[in-house]
Amino acid sequence: MAAPHAPWSLTGECVLAWAASPAGELPADLCALPGPALVTAARFESSPVGPYLELAVSRPARLGARPGMCVTLMVVDTHDACVGGRVNWGFPKEVGALQWEESGDERALTWREREVRVQATPSGPAMPVVLPMRALQRRADGLVVVPGRLRGRARVSRVEIEAAEGDTLAALAGQRRGLLVSGLKLAVDPARRPTGLSATLRAPLRAPEPALSSGGRNGHRGD
Repeated sequence: MAAPHAPWSLTGECVLAWAASPAGELPADLCALPGPALVTAARFESSPVGPYLELAVSRPARLGARPGMCVTLMVVDTHDACVGGRVNWGFPKEVGALQWEESGDERALTWREREVRVQATPSGPAMPVVLPMRALQRRADGLVVVPGRLRGRARVSRVEIEAAEGDTLAALAGQRRGLLVSGLKLAVDPARRPTGLSATLRAPLRAPEPALSSGGRNGHRGD
C-alpha cells in the first residue's frame, strides 16, 4: 500500500538538542547558515503509518533569502515511515535498528548500527511550547519547502549524545542543552514549491522514488 499523502499528524514524545553541525554537504542550491544543528529523537505513538521511532539531524540552511532547517539525516524503524518521508517531503529517511528506553523521567534513543545514543535528563517544570518549523529539502522532483508545527509540554533537559569516534556524526557527541517534549503533537504539511522571495506554491503531493534530500550519502566511519 502506498504511503499516505501529506499532511501528517503525529503524536508521542521527543528529545530536542542543539549540537555542532556534522560534516557533509547540503543538497544542491541550498546554502549553509551559521548555527548549531538540531538533533531530534522521537517516539511516535500514532501517525498515518502507525507507531515508529525516529532519529534526525537538521542543519541551518537558506534557499535564496528564505531560511530554514535542512534534514540531512533521518533514520526510522519502519519501512512505511521511510517511504512516506521520502516521497512526501524528500526527507533522507533510511531504516535502522532503533531502541527507545525510559527510566523515571529520563528518555533515551539508540541507533544500533551507528552506535549513536541520545539521552535526556529533564529538570524543572513542564511548560507549554509551540514551535513553527520550516524544512528546506530536495525531493526527486526538485527543491521543496516543508511547513510544520510542533507543540507539547517541554522540560529543559541535559542531553548526552554519544557517537562512535571516527563517525561523521562524532561532532554531535557531548553534553548538550535541550528539551524533552511530552504530549507531542506534530503536524507536517504538504511540500510547497519555492518561488520568489517568500511566497510558495503547492507542490505535487508526492515525488517518485528515490526522493533523497542529501548532497551524498552520509558516511559511517572515516578511514
